[in-house]
Amino acid sequence: MPKKSTPSNIKMSDIAKIAGVHTSTVSRALAGSPLVDEAVRKKIAGIARSCGYVVNSAARSLRLRRSQTISVAIPLGHESQQPLSDPFFVEMFGYLADEITQRGYGVHLQKILPPMDRWLENLIASNQPDGILIIGQSTEHKAIEAMAKKFLPLVVWGGQVARQSYCTVGSDNIEGGRLAAEHLLACGRQKIVFVGDTNAPEFLLRYKGYRAALEHSSHDIEKPYLASSHLTADGAYAAVKSLIAGKHALDAICAATDIIAANAIRAITDTGKTVPGDIAVVGYDDIALAAHTNPPLTTVRQDIQQGARTMVDLLFRRIDGEKTPSAIIPTQLVIRASSGCP
Repeated sequence: MPKKSTPSNIKMSDIAKIAGVHTSTVSRALAGSPLVDEAVRKKIAGIARSCGYVVNSAARSLRLRRSQTISVAIPLGHESQQPLSDPFFVEMFGYLADEITQRGYGVHLQKILPPMDRWLENLIASNQPDGILIIGQSTEHKAIEAMAKKFLPLVVWGGQVARQSYCTVGSDNIEGGRLAAEHLLACGRQKIVFVGDTNAPEFLLRYKGYRAALEHSSHDIEKPYLASSHLTADGAYAAVKSLIAGKHALDAICAATDIIAANAIRAITDTGKTVPGDIAVVGYDDIALAAHTNPPLTTVRQDIQQGARTMVDLLFRRIDGEKTPSAIIPTQLVIRASSGCP
């Protein structure tokens, strides 16, 4: 009668025999690799638990020459005052961390502030991560482009830039900007202002979508108008108050983010005007805050959780040597009270 394996001597090859798969498949499955079918991963994980098998992370890292760590970088060359407590960052990082830790990896978070010289090279050299996720391109398209030619396991949340070679995941920003502007036009608004910072590719693409909607409209409207704004709450509030006090008349705001939109509402009401009566407001992101502004915010929804899941899946495929394509997450207009019409 064969000797029964115990938790102290069970090997990965033993689990492979029981599961009827190759040992490498067991290794990938226990690491949470998306290259292994989900049903097979669950089967192997169940066998490992029943046998009392525990992955020796230190030995595995040494064998694979991996750190078992993923770096998440947030470059803020365009907005150095934007805090990590920004609700968009909080939601995105939370979803990313969930996906990464489920695969047995650790997470290292880095906020990148000016000066931006060699920040990606330094991040790789100092932390030696197995892969890098970047939230937003900021002003760093060229730096990311250069590093992507040398470091394969790198995925970026952001807008797709012409002739880029690096892998991005993000919403259809042009379509989202168009949806927001077209909704305001359908609500009868004629003086629609885009408020945001177009130095970052995502926001520039949203502005292009807004412009396209206005330029192709058959309505009697004013030309597209960009009001530059910081992405911080205080910066957005100040920009909208200045806009209202200025000579440019407006009856609607198409905001580059929900944070800008929420603080636009605050600025409008603080000047004695009403939302949506005097000025309608539409945001972008549909973060949790959007449903709780006063009035609740009409916004363009990008599925941040789906985006985070896609980013991590693509990154781990790249860690395994695959050159993955970029991915676009669909957008959806979520209509609430701030735009003033259904």
